[in-house]
Amino acid sequence: MIKQCAAQGYDIIGDVHGCGLALKLLLTRLGYSKRNGVYFHATRKVVFLGDIIDRGPRIREALHLVRDMVDAGNAHIVMGNHEYNYLSYSTSGESVHMPYLREHTSRHQRILQETINQLANHPQDQKDFYQWMMKLPLFLEFESFRVVHACWHKELVAKMLETTGSNTIDSEFLYHSAIRDTFEWTVMDRLLRGTQIKLPNNETMTCRDGYVRQFFRTKFWMKNPELYGEVVFQPDPLPANMLHRVLSQTEIQNLYYYPPEEKNLFIGHYWCEGTPAPITNNIACLDYSAVKFGKLVAYRYDFEKTLRADKFVSVNVRTEV
Repeated sequence: MIKQCAAQGYDIIGDVHGCGLALKLLLTRLGYSKRNGVYFHATRKVVFLGDIIDRGPRIREALHLVRDMVDAGNAHIVMGNHEYNYLSYSTSGESVHMPYLREHTSRHQRILQETINQLANHPQDQKDFYQWMMKLPLFLEFESFRVVHACWHKELVAKMLETTGSNTIDSEFLYHSAIRDTFEWTVMDRLLRGTQIKLPNNETMTCRDGYVRQFFRTKFWMKNPELYGEVVFQPDPLPANMLHRVLSQTEIQNLYYYPPEEKNLFIGHYWCEGTPAPITNNIACLDYSAVKFGKLVAYRYDFEKTLRADKFVSVNVRTEV
């Protein structure tokens, strides 16, 4: 657990996705400035929620900015599913009888292509950032709040700390995570991708990013949900005939519930829209689709017990060149 006395307040920042210019603007708006070339604040620290890479035009610049802040002690960070994807895509899977830990399909390459392109002429950066990403914690717990990229699963967090003694992974953990339904796979899937439900009868939906998906992202703070429409949590709507479909017992068991009496929790991942606001009194999502001309969002946390809408700070991401 991280002692909160390390800072008088924390600024938790959502998914950057290569929007390096927007990140600089947001940090400036939050009162950060450069000291010895690194952004800092005299009394506060940043917590990044992962997904620094992919999609945007300034990925390398954003990586250097974030890593410099973390290395200087001016920020913390947790791993996002995109950093995990990059690690798996870049790692030989020979020991587990796979060419790579993440298959080099056209779909996977499309997601990672901007990161690959922008690091292509910087082999030392490729090596350094790979090693840095391997050391990123999957979750962080402070005295009064928690951060994770997608979903805080209390039992999985406890088991990981019990079995590995750490909130970080190593090469063996990464290899095992490539094998479906292992403990390692479950940890990475739940903490970095969240809970989800597969559409029945082989139905699919085409999302606004162009991908055809069989799964939809779900809330993990609904107590006793009954219908698909009550748990869906993503900007793309479900097929109309699915909204009132009754959840099966198996689907309910595969969901998760983070109750209101738990510590305040900050997440990214979910591509929210509209005016930033808390999801519940103790949960805030800070991913507002920055790279899709949405907002890069932060929450100015000053240890308040109930999260507040007026604590969100954002910059609109129009375009970055």
